[in-house]
Amino acid sequence: MYDHHTADRDEHYDRRRLLDGEKRDSVLELREVQRYGEDSYGDPDYVSIYGLSPGEWYSKGVRLLGRTAVECTRDVLANAIAKDVAALRAKAPDADALVVDLFAGSGNTLYWLLRHLASATGIGFESDPGVFKLTSQNVRFLGLPVEIKNTDYRSGLSAISLTTGQLLIAFIAPPWGAALIETDGLDLRFTTPPITEIVDSLIGAFAHNPILFPIQIHETVTDVSLDEVKSRFDWSMVRIYGLNAAGQNHGILLGAKGWTP
Repeated sequence: MYDHHTADRDEHYDRRRLLDGEKRDSVLELREVQRYGEDSYGDPDYVSIYGLSPGEWYSKGVRLLGRTAVECTRDVLANAIAKDVAALRAKAPDADALVVDLFAGSGNTLYWLLRHLASATGIGFESDPGVFKLTSQNVRFLGLPVEIKNTDYRSGLSAISLTTGQLLIAFIAPPWGAALIETDGLDLRFTTPPITEIVDSLIGAFAHNPILFPIQIHETVTDVSLDEVKSRFDWSMVRIYGLNAAGQNHGILLGAKGWTP
């Protein structure tokens, strides 16, 4: 159980401290994970992943870096995204699907996508050695059917071979970093790397395959950057999930190339 008295109350565990401060590459203790949830969202169980609360996954040996606690797609959001992707998958061409998480991080989104896409296979790419090491360890401890490769998305994609007509589901959630500004919202041109660069790479590499792009966004996103990404697709829609307080909600841009739902 989370205990306010076990943590140093003069230290504020917010996004900036864990993502850009001294905790970025530190393995967090359970109390720090819970403090981040409590201080930032009023919920010590905010960073629930793999279907487990922080206390549950920590007791099973799962560990997160500070940056991963911030950047991970927590259960309630990953589950919502996966349900929407599965609904669109049902309308796609009748072919096997490969799910690729280009910036896997904790691997939690990939875990939920594969839960809702029972017939699909999946793989995640994570280029950061520290994040990859912990994620590989975590999924091994929990016995999850999630495969993560320690590679960048370009190298990872170059090793993928699809059959003609096979559906590619490419989940895109690169680090936001400075792309998310409180006053302006998320600018997709300044993620690391830019979203358009990633989308163009996929469309060029898999020109003969239908592609579904679930792209994680913020409830406040600059119109010009959103329009630049949407112009690449044959069909698109935006959905914002009201899971937090106003101004703190995430959402998804769903785009289709080579087919139309």
